[in-house]
Amino acid sequence: MTGNVLTTLRPTLRRPAALPGWSSIRGRMAIVLAVPTCLLLALVGLGVADRAADWSAARKTETQVGVLLKAQELVREVQRERGLTNGLLGGEEGYRDDVAAQRGRTDEALDALRAALDEEGGALPDAALSALRSADGPLAALTTTREDVDAGTAERAATLRTYTEAVTALIDAESAGAPDGDRPIAQGVQALQALARATEAVALERGSLNGVFAAGRFRAGEYLDFTEVRAARVAAVGQFRQLAGKGQESALDDAFGTAAARRVAGYEARAERGADGSALRVAPGRWWADMTTLVDDLHTVQRAVGDDVRAHAADAGSAATRQLGGFLALGALIAAVAVALALFSARSITRPLGALADEADAVAGTRLPEAVRRIQEADPGSAPADGDGRPELPGGAREISRLAAALRNVEDTAVGLAAEQAALRRTSTESLASLGRRNQSLLNRQLGLITALESQELDPDALAELFELDHLATRMRRNAESLLVLAGEESPARSWKGTVAVADVVRSAVAEVEQYRRVAAVDIQQCGVRGHCVAELSHLLAELVENALMFSPPKQPVEVYGWWDGGEYCLAVVDRGIGMAPERMAESNRVLSGRGGSPHTAPTRFLGHHVVGALAARLGAQVELRPTQGAGVTAYVALPAALIQEPTSTAVLRG
Repeated sequence: MTGNVLTTLRPTLRRPAALPGWSSIRGRMAIVLAVPTCLLLALVGLGVADRAADWSAARKTETQVGVLLKAQELVREVQRERGLTNGLLGGEEGYRDDVAAQRGRTDEALDALRAALDEEGGALPDAALSALRSADGPLAALTTTREDVDAGTAERAATLRTYTEAVTALIDAESAGAPDGDRPIAQGVQALQALARATEAVALERGSLNGVFAAGRFRAGEYLDFTEVRAARVAAVGQFRQLAGKGQESALDDAFGTAAARRVAGYEARAERGADGSALRVAPGRWWADMTTLVDDLHTVQRAVGDDVRAHAADAGSAATRQLGGFLALGALIAAVAVALALFSARSITRPLGALADEADAVAGTRLPEAVRRIQEADPGSAPADGDGRPELPGGAREISRLAAALRNVEDTAVGLAAEQAALRRTSTESLASLGRRNQSLLNRQLGLITALESQELDPDALAELFELDHLATRMRRNAESLLVLAGEESPARSWKGTVAVADVVRSAVAEVEQYRRVAAVDIQQCGVRGHCVAELSHLLAELVENALMFSPPKQPVEVYGWWDGGEYCLAVVDRGIGMAPERMAESNRVLSGRGGSPHTAPTRFLGHHVVGALAARLGAQVELRPTQGAGVTAYVALPAALIQEPTSTAVLRG
């Protein structure tokens, strides 16, 4: 009875079935990421984006207002310098020391603004930053104006205009690129800009009338400028009152209600009575002091308005920060749930994938190159090595097992292809070498027959044709020897005892090219070439000369030079043809130095460079292409001391 009960209960104790799709990577990732991702996107995404945008806008507004206040400080100092300078030009010499001191304060304010732009310019709108940078031009013009004032050559109206242009550029820059934010912030910035224009109108009136009172009367056009400035001030003050709050408007009324402001109104009334050009008896110093008090009071109101805007932006940023923190905390909670759910599957995925990545690196970096090298170096009849020594790849999910099997297939296929390519290259090389030897043997026999016929022929025309046939066969023999060089084979020795004059080697090389009549040995110093390397050096020079002839105009000669350079002997093949592009010349020089890759992959028209590079490597010579002065290409060949022998005579062969 008990056994029957256990038998009945055993099926119910099996391990729980895996979740659907758990056997594949796609299924596991879908289960791990679907629920938390959806919750995160639905509950956090929009809120975080919205709050982050508000926080960013508030911070940028706070920064921009700070920079605007720096600009206002500079405006204030330039306005002071403008008024004092205008009074000085009006004839009030007592302002000279004040002007010098004020210039220093202006420069300090300018340096402070530039430092603020360098530090916080990235937070400003592009339009505002560009406008503030553009204001450097009018500000730089003040240097020349100052020099003219000191030299006594400045004209009062033009100087006033130059200072006003600098102030206007700064105020216009403050108006560019209104910051993003809620309505109170935007309205506060607009009020600040309107108050800046009103302050500039008051400061401009201070500067212009300072010169008028110093001169004692209005000059042509100055009274009209005075009325326009007052009208601009009234308009700017009216705009500020529409945008400002009650406290800000009250602060403005207090600034215009001081005793100094009332005295300023009296001075303005006297100025109005001087519209006909009559004398004005107002002490410039008293006018300057009272107007400066009014301007300073307006700047104080400006700073208060700016501080209000910055405080509002800071409050908005703090509120956005708190809300953003709440959303992020909610996102962190959801992410924690996602992490807890993903822990189980992460280890089962990352471990086998990491092992596969390590195996792939080992295959690409070590095993596959080693296998290819062994195949290329092995004897043709040897059996390929098996892969029993390879480590076991990890398994796991279905996709990982398939990936491991695919990696093995890639490795096996690559090794197989390398074996096929090595066999094909070996066969091609042997075929080229065999063909080259056969052609060389036949051509040597043909040259022997032609030589015998030439010795027996008496008819000049027939003998000339035999010479042409001899020349053609000689060229064909060089092509056969080129096949052997490309195949890496040594050609049958054609050597001479002792040494051969380098001029004879050059003539031998020229005799192996088609258009030999176009080649001129211009200046070749005497030198002896050791006999064992004469054939290969002649072959090398023939390839360079033929290349020069091919890329030169049909009637343009190719010149050959030779000279001693210390312990080496140098040859130069000079053409004045179409030349080579720098990139192509650099590639050709890599080939000539033996670093240009395999000749099996080179274009047919550049195989001659591979032949020259192989011959130069055998001889220990250096070959380099350089541009010819004017046009064309010069091929330089430097022969080592082991191949040459310096003659006792220093005679020069000229042809």
